[in-house]
Amino acid sequence: MATTFKRILVGVDDSADALLAFDYAIHQAKRDSAELIIVSVLEHDDLNVYQALDSDYIHGERDELRQHVQSYQKQAQDAGVADVKLVIAEGEPGETIVRDVIPHVEPDLLVIGSIAKKGVSRYFGSQAAYMAKYAPISVMVVR
Repeated sequence: MATTFKRILVGVDDSADALLAFDYAIHQAKRDSAELIIVSVLEHDDLNVYQALDSDYIHGERDELRQHVQSYQKQAQDAGVADVKLVIAEGEPGETIVRDVIPHVEPDLLVIGSIAKKGVSRYFGSQAAYMAKYAPISVMVVR
């Protein structure tokens, strides 16, 4: 008997692996008639100290990210997923998703790519490994 999921959380960052994870999440959500929640995390590591202190700059970056993630939402809807929501968070992706997003959204599956697009952690520690280890739900790591 196959496992069915009611609420699927997928992390996107435009990396090749994240795009594969997104495609997998769409397929799984359609198969299970599940709600799909798309999360993207605004990383502060990419900002210099002046940008980080400028609330207008942060809000602009967040709005730009939200607009970009809305294209993922449209793609999922166009593919036939009926219930698609967005979550934009700020911080270190792995920790933010595990500590903040998952408790708030309460998904029963997290789908992520194995390699991040950017950041020091791309080379010195895997965000995917962190989430697979510490997430309190099932995690599908796609490569």
